[in-house]
Amino acid sequence: MTYGDFDAVCKSTEVALARCGNAVKLSERLSSVEPAFMKPVTTQPAVQVASSCIRDPRSAARDVASQLRQQHLGYVLFFCSAEYDLARLGKALESEFPAIGVSGCTSAGEITSAGYDRGCITAIGFDRRYFAIECALIREMDRFSLPDAQSVIDDLLSRCRDAGLAPIKGNTFAITLLDGLSSREELVLATLNSALGSIPQFGGSAGDDEHLADTHVFYEGRFYAGAATVLLVNTPLDFRVFSTHHLAEGSEKLIVTDACPDSRTVYELNAEPAADAYARAVGTTVDALSREVFALRPLGVKIGGHYFVRSIQRVNADKSLTFYCAVETGVVMTAMQPGSLLDAVRDQLETSERIVGKPLVTIGCDCFLRRLEAELLGESEAVSNFLRDHKVVGFNTYGEQFNGMHINQTFTGVVIGQPDVYFE
Repeated sequence: MTYGDFDAVCKSTEVALARCGNAVKLSERLSSVEPAFMKPVTTQPAVQVASSCIRDPRSAARDVASQLRQQHLGYVLFFCSAEYDLARLGKALESEFPAIGVSGCTSAGEITSAGYDRGCITAIGFDRRYFAIECALIREMDRFSLPDAQSVIDDLLSRCRDAGLAPIKGNTFAITLLDGLSSREELVLATLNSALGSIPQFGGSAGDDEHLADTHVFYEGRFYAGAATVLLVNTPLDFRVFSTHHLAEGSEKLIVTDACPDSRTVYELNAEPAADAYARAVGTTVDALSREVFALRPLGVKIGGHYFVRSIQRVNADKSLTFYCAVETGVVMTAMQPGSLLDAVRDQLETSERIVGKPLVTIGCDCFLRRLEAELLGESEAVSNFLRDHKVVGFNTYGEQFNGMHINQTFTGVVIGQPDVYFE
């Protein structure tokens, strides 16, 4: 085959299914990648995954590094239990991956190559020949403005372009990791979304093993509270960013008649104490309200014809409800009915895999309340096995993010397809 033959094949073959709203020609997607006949095919994977449940931070970091270490390692993304000594773990990771970008956050449970786990570290190592990844730290989330966001995104885009792997358009997605107790996710995400334009985005809010005390993101050797990171991933590989939940509209409607969005507290629903109205809507009593009830019977808000979930964090002494997302006065909320969690995940991942082909890896951000629901219903093993079989690596979150929206009890992520060829 000649270069002319290869070009003709590329021009005659288009990616027929839209990926994140964009259908991109194969010839464009491979414009910076040499044809297979010009390079020997190898079996070196474009990503590697690792996990470790060793509790000593130094030993755990060394264990993960030994699993990921390879000649072309260009970036590491990890998620870890907050039970680790984070100061020591940060220094150990920096030592184990010198001159390599490392990002991550604490979690409310980990998703490893074996499925659900707890008290460990799970990580993905990206081959720099297939992925250009750049990261920025946002320190002051409550002061993050549109000019700040535009400056951050422009800088990340410039650095991704310098790598020369693939055109930015249609070949780039963003991952956001935010402090899950900051109560500033909405502000940061809406601002970043404006700057990202058509670039698809997903992510998760950092957890702390359900203690609701301290959550952290990791950047350049340190864990930060009250902060966020945004990663731009540029790749010639096919990918699809997705979001899914398994909840359906119920019949009970609740109008928010008094709320404080900044503290995410709803004082009144239907002009009565919020806990009273919610308990009656889901068929229980205020005294019986618990995280198990919240997991099984969340509320939803309809936006643009689709329901987005708003999960309750706790009942307060004055019968107000504190949520994991901001809720404003005047919003109409619906008591949602759970469907099949596993069927919803299966539908979304299998749809993605029909578009991008056999998955190289799926990076997943799965709400910790979904995992709790699966445990309560005896489905956690089946869900865990499914995630394992579909190469999902990620974490359980305190909130999920999708194209500028902050949501709850949702599974968001990206399915990345296998390379057509592997290079030496």
